[in-house]
Amino acid sequence: MNPFYMSLEFFAYILAELTVLFLGVSTLVGLAFEYLSDDTLRRWLSRKGWLGYFLGAALGAVTPFCSCSTIPMTVGLLRAGVPFGATMSFLLASPLLNPIILTMFWVLLGWKSCAVYGVVTFAAAMISGALLEAFGLAKDVRNVRVSGGAEEKATLPTFGGKLRRAFAGAWSDFRGVLPFVVAGVAIGAGIYGYLPADFVVGVAGPQNPLAIPAAAVIGVPLYVRAETVIPIAVALTQKGMSIGAVIALIIGGAGMSIPEMSMLAAIFKVRLVALFVCAVFLTASGAGLVFNLI
Repeated sequence: MNPFYMSLEFFAYILAELTVLFLGVSTLVGLAFEYLSDDTLRRWLSRKGWLGYFLGAALGAVTPFCSCSTIPMTVGLLRAGVPFGATMSFLLASPLLNPIILTMFWVLLGWKSCAVYGVVTFAAAMISGALLEAFGLAKDVRNVRVSGGAEEKATLPTFGGKLRRAFAGAWSDFRGVLPFVVAGVAIGAGIYGYLPADFVVGVAGPQNPLAIPAAAVIGVPLYVRAETVIPIAVALTQKGMSIGAVIALIIGGAGMSIPEMSMLAAIFKVRLVALFVCAVFLTASGAGLVFNLI
């Protein structure tokens, strides 16, 4: 297929998918908060120290979201007053860990790969949340209320009323990030249509001593789900790509994408977005090195 049409098809499909995902997930999150009080959520996730980061990562590990659809949930957690560090642990863990991903690892790459992947990514999510909070980056959150100052909202007696209010909030949030989404998807579509697959394998092959960080760098701009890229990873290993580079590509591609960076830029300042991207890159590179060592 002509690269232009591939790019155009990708742009239309991903933009439509992100629109549905954002509005759908954001509405569901808003509807959940209609029934779940902020105090209850804070009580579950506001544990001090490493327990809070553990619970944030655990919440991410049971939510089958891609990197972009974690954003509405992240906004909801911040608005509920969940600690910043625990929320960042959730944001990193959610697209990388869920039962479907771990099952695919087990079936296609073996139980050892499944165990190592789960432990490394879960630990990285906890550590990243702890470091970002320790560096005082909670002040780099914008456009959402991190804690305190919650206004009282009228109690709606019917499910329909709660659903309408949840969708209204989702639509308001989506309009704010739409320009970022369109710009990000356009860049991602260009990469998708014009970056040759042979180039990816050549740069991240076993002959390249920098294959793992190169694979992580290549993976980060792409918009892929881990469930999609794991079968591709098996084929890449059969073509001679090192397992460490493949893992780095999976984590880089699933943990961050240009559309997600664009969406995060609407709620985080540039410094925090850049450091979160660095956290994904280091997680991808570190996991790749661990896989090559074992």
